Amino acid sequence: MHSYEVWVAGEAEPGTRWVYWPRVGQLLREPFEVLGLKARLERGEDLPCEDRLFAGRVALSSPEQGLRALAAARAAQPAWARVTLADRLELLHAVHRAVVERRDELIALLVAEGHPVRLAGWELDSVACAFHPDSVADFAARLREPERTSVGRRVRMVRKPDGVVCLSPPRNAPTSNSFYGAMVLAAGNSLVVNAPPTAPLGVGFVYREIVAPVLERLGAPPGTLSVLSTHARAVLRQWMDSPDCDDLVFFGGSEQGLALERECVAAGKKPVLELSGNDGVLVWDDAEADLAARALCERYYGSGQICMTPKFAIVHPEAADRLLKELLERVREIRPGPPEDPRTVLSPVVKRAEFTAFLDEVLAAGGELLCGGEFVDVDDVPATAGPFIRPAVVRVDGLATAGRLRAFREETFFPLLCVVVPEAPAALDEAIAFLNANRYGLRNSLWARDERVIERFCDEVVNGGMLKVNDSHIGCLPVLPYNGGTGATGGVFGEANQPAVRTTHLQSIAVATLVRPRESVFDHAAG
Repeated sequence: MHSYEVWVAGEAEPGTRWVYWPRVGQLLREPFEVLGLKARLERGEDLPCEDRLFAGRVALSSPEQGLRALAAARAAQPAWARVTLADRLELLHAVHRAVVERRDELIALLVAEGHPVRLAGWELDSVACAFHPDSVADFAARLREPERTSVGRRVRMVRKPDGVVCLSPPRNAPTSNSFYGAMVLAAGNSLVVNAPPTAPLGVGFVYREIVAPVLERLGAPPGTLSVLSTHARAVLRQWMDSPDCDDLVFFGGSEQGLALERECVAAGKKPVLELSGNDGVLVWDDAEADLAARALCERYYGSGQICMTPKFAIVHPEAADRLLKELLERVREIRPGPPEDPRTVLSPVVKRAEFTAFLDEVLAAGGELLCGGEFVDVDDVPATAGPFIRPAVVRVDGLATAGRLRAFREETFFPLLCVVVPEAPAALDEAIAFLNANRYGLRNSLWARDERVIERFCDEVVNGGMLKVNDSHIGCLPVLPYNGGTGATGGVFGEANQPAVRTTHLQSIAVATLVRPRESVFDHAAG
């Protein structure tokens, strides 16, 4: 069983108490036994902790440990930034090797946290893309442009680290998103990361077993990395109030994140936000219907409780019948199951009441439920209190109607795919306008063969951190960032997020030593 104490400035320390993490597959089968034992263990009772039931434990950190972590990070950062970029990039290469070589261990941890095997595999594929050698090369090029000569001077543009970066991963996918911090470190920042107590184990593994040993081998000062585990609200308040926090990287809901952004700016800190998503897919009349349907089924990974899954589709009237036929055949095959089952993609749904409310609103507006929507247990047996929801597809006719419904306007964190079929004749202008009117801006994608449609989509869809064409919606690629977006997804400063870019600042440098005659450096018209 994995066991991680609080990690402050290179040393493991006891925490205030242990949080035990049950294996979610067992929790679904034996909820009363597992939760009862968890409560007794966390009260400090001396009981055997079965590996069959529990994957590990993580120590909760105290406010005092949090303050010491910040002070240590501030003290360590200048020395860490002086380590050569080539050596710091070795951290990223080492992470890539670990993700590939220790894939089975990481998948086992993610499954224990409740991520189905297929979802866990996709998460690790995404991380591997982010740390791919091509991505690292692009990362290095963005940090330091080649030196060149202009008007007799040696000039270059470089990105310098912001200093101390504090990272709060999301509760729904903390492990994979916590890798973001390794890129922050490679840029020359020091890092304080908070493993959410609701799912701390994977974050502990990433930083204690992968990142920390590499930092030690590279000679990083001990305070370069600290790993806490405490409630997000308390640690965010501590970071906001501390002069030893420069950048705050926050994953979470849009309303909380946008309020945090305003507070960060007022406190003189840089906010880097990874918030909610409401991704759209445009399926045009000449689309490959079978592949587009497969991409839309990515909606149901983790029961749709992932920000970058497609939430709604705009389907050309001439493609609607064949697309929906393909889609419904695929969706009806998706069933709940334990996370260790390789066929499972669904996870227990948290926002069950919101699902019902959003679906009822669609149906009241004349929408049609094409399949799914029933509450079921892990064996797909209907149950009013079942933790799963059968994947649902609804159809709405007309963009005007869809634009009034929350199921199209807001992030839907449950297995509901909303399909809108515009009135004929469909206009590309209106479809693009619908996508651009979305207050969220993570990803948008297109399925079409006509190059004119593709070019207009790429040129005119300004909303979103990523656009994809005739491709997996959730798939990630080397070099291209898989985080970041506009609007309510990334805030005022939102864009596709390269962690190294977002937690550094651009600096221009000019060296005039070789200018002759020397006094000509004061001739400001020389250029």
